[in-house]
Amino acid sequence: MLVLRALGLGDLLAGIPALRALRRAYPGHELVLATPAELAPVVAATGAVDRLLPAAEPGRAVPRALDWTGPPPDVAVDLHGNGPPSHRLLMDLGPGKLLAFAHPETPEVDGPPWYAEEHERDRWCRMLEAYGIDADPSDLRLPRPQAPPPAPGAVVLHPGAGAPSRCWPVERYAAVAEALRARGRRVVVTGGADEGDLVARLAKLAHLPDTDVFGGGLPYDRLSALVAGARTVVSGDTGIAHLAVAHATPSVTLFGPVPPSRWGPPDHPRHRALWHPGPDGDPHGHETDPALLRIGTDDVLDALDVLDRLDALDAPGAAPALGEAP
Repeated sequence: MLVLRALGLGDLLAGIPALRALRRAYPGHELVLATPAELAPVVAATGAVDRLLPAAEPGRAVPRALDWTGPPPDVAVDLHGNGPPSHRLLMDLGPGKLLAFAHPETPEVDGPPWYAEEHERDRWCRMLEAYGIDADPSDLRLPRPQAPPPAPGAVVLHPGAGAPSRCWPVERYAAVAEALRARGRRVVVTGGADEGDLVARLAKLAHLPDTDVFGGGLPYDRLSALVAGARTVVSGDTGIAHLAVAHATPSVTLFGPVPPSRWGPPDHPRHRALWHPGPDGDPHGHETDPALLRIGTDDVLDALDVLDRLDALDAPGAAPALGEAP
């Protein structure tokens, strides 16, 4: 079985329920996932994939070709998009069966309709269910990392994202960091491999010590351990927010061009999605989205206060909540 999802970290994490559903539905098949090579540790952590086939294209486009060798796959699954380029890429391999969404330019694909407003996790599970495969959108958890967390109990701030339109202003992250440190919280900052300048600027504005700066793109095992051991993760709509969900780490995620109804965390009190309703923006735009700018530092601090109160209620010896037996 060949599955195409040649996208980023957040996309892969959102696709875990579908990958696990395919693993259960085809237990005797080798499941090969076409995805970027740098995601190999995450792919292994899902427990659903037998082999990674390196596949990537600039701008998250459909790969021009796949380095597939041997006989055609028995089953090909398009978890990349709604076609037609991704459909044709897989059909060129001559699979025995193709599971994909319908598209008018590929009428030979007899799949369910695509709904643009659907949540990403739900979308792929619904597609598989249309083919008779049971899928659970809540099947998101990853095993706890074996490595010790580099900053246990810290609040992790991640100012970067895949595009500037999804980046909350770094000055506001700095204000949040300073307020948290004044309360005695340890604050650390992370960033991707190409976000060193952004991380350094935040660290300077917030007067963070070098020990609390994790820039330059942490290797996945360290990033995963950091997130799993964190008190909270605060970020925009990007991969680390999905990683927090996968490790059941409380999170505050800031949404702008795309609403949380499409990419947000599950409906759970320990995952706070901040968003001011408005028209859709460009998730790949070059300027911070106006809706994201409507989120203030007090909004983020208030959300963190809610998470602190939930922690206090769960602490050993805490008084029972209203309606609970002592």
